[in-house]
Amino acid sequence: MSLSLRFAAGSHKGMIREGNEDSGYAGPRLLAVADGMGGQAAGEVASSEVLSTIVELDEDVPGADLLDALRSAVDRANDRLRVMVDDDPQLEGMGTTLTALLWTGSRLGLAHIGDSRAYLLRDGALEQITQDHTWVQRLVDEGRITEEEADHHPQRSLLMRALDGRGHVEPDLSVREARPGDRYLICSDGLSGVVSRETMETTLLTYGNPNDAVQELIQLALRGGGPDNITCIVADVVDPSDQPSDSPIVVGAVAAVVDDTTTLPNTPASRARELTAGEYETEALVSEPGSRRKPKPKSTLRKTLPIWGGVAVLVAALGGAYYWTQTQYFVADKGDHVAIYRGIDSKILGINLASTYQSYDEVKLSLIGQPNRDAVNSTLDATSLSDARHTIDRLKRQADVCRRSYSAQDMKKTEAPGNPGAQPAGSVDAFPQQVQGLPVALQTNLPAAKHTSTTASRSNRSSTAPPTESGGRSKGSTTTSPTAPASSAPPSTTPPAATPEAPGAGLSAEEAELAKQCYPRPAGTAGTN
Repeated sequence: MSLSLRFAAGSHKGMIREGNEDSGYAGPRLLAVADGMGGQAAGEVASSEVLSTIVELDEDVPGADLLDALRSAVDRANDRLRVMVDDDPQLEGMGTTLTALLWTGSRLGLAHIGDSRAYLLRDGALEQITQDHTWVQRLVDEGRITEEEADHHPQRSLLMRALDGRGHVEPDLSVREARPGDRYLICSDGLSGVVSRETMETTLLTYGNPNDAVQELIQLALRGGGPDNITCIVADVVDPSDQPSDSPIVVGAVAAVVDDTTTLPNTPASRARELTAGEYETEALVSEPGSRRKPKPKSTLRKTLPIWGGVAVLVAALGGAYYWTQTQYFVADKGDHVAIYRGIDSKILGINLASTYQSYDEVKLSLIGQPNRDAVNSTLDATSLSDARHTIDRLKRQADVCRRSYSAQDMKKTEAPGNPGAQPAGSVDAFPQQVQGLPVALQTNLPAAKHTSTTASRSNRSSTAPPTESGGRSKGSTTTSPTAPASSAPPSTTPPAATPEAPGAGLSAEEAELAKQCYPRPAGTAGTN
């Protein structure tokens, strides 16, 4: 089934730019928008030359392979820019985006490079069918930032791909099936960067006539501040009998160069420009003071564009790389506690790329267990700030469990019957309190042992009496009892001294598992730490 197009196009320099570097073309078989860049006249030269090259597709006999035709046209346009720069080095640094739809029957081919966009309105819903070739879009694709953050990112216009005549360029190419009733919108970022997709969708649904829709979209961008050139094309897919458009329309920079016959030779663009000059511009809001001027003479500033362009690209790349580091987070130690750091754990030219985002004094390294201490000392990477905070919450819970476990252990030692008080960990006098399952005879002599000399205590521990296996976390440790005289009194009936509470005692099953990581307990660590 053969389908046709009913289309309209418009362009405006916006409220801030001195000139219009956008170019647009709408014809029976080809729709295209190019957004030039490079400052002064360079941007408008690039967009004009690219469109003047690819509009030849609008007169070609429809072929079977749309993508080959588009690829060849893009290569020719890029080669044309390369020749221009070779002939005039002052044009070095110019470039342009390109988004083009080529029509045949019920199929259309899409070629896209840069950040101009193509949208499809079908069944009442607007869908973006191109992907921006920008640094910010790459951050979105990698999950570094959200779509909402990308809309306000300071580097959202930093292009990763464009037509600039520098070597081979690879556009995105695809083929789509068209349906009667479909509506396509192609625009520069002067529209999509100011007017939300929801507002564009509402406008396209409200205004049935493509020309009315174009005018309203441009007005919306101007009311939004018009910070950039604005160019858009609206095309409806219709049956050939339903009054399709047959006269090409040229708008923007390519339409303004009316006296430069070398730029626009005998092509559909030049003929369309002659047909629509002074007629469609006013209707489509492209009439601008000075827009029909001849190309400006090259200024002294243009001669330095190659140098400053390279510096600007380098600064933008470094700025983008630094911004990326500031979207990274990790957890590491800071003194005796843990903290969240923003950046990456690295240095460049002596500059630390990480800074403390938030410290957590209550999460002590001594309270999170050896496995966690080792991990924190080696830094724990996080996929996002939320992920880093989740790690902190886990360490907080671990520290709380260790603190409670240590407190319970200390309390048990203090309350033990016959225990004159907790002794420093590791001291000779504290040794009987740290072993479970001691022989009764030795437990009876514990108060006296407190007053014996250190030498005598060490002698007692080296006795040859049979060892007794104990339970709890001290399982496997052994001790011996001194040989008692034959005439000594019967063993005392004093209850055995209480032993330290086992890890996890008094805790839930989940907390008991966490408590296992608290041991071995660091020397000098109290439950109140």
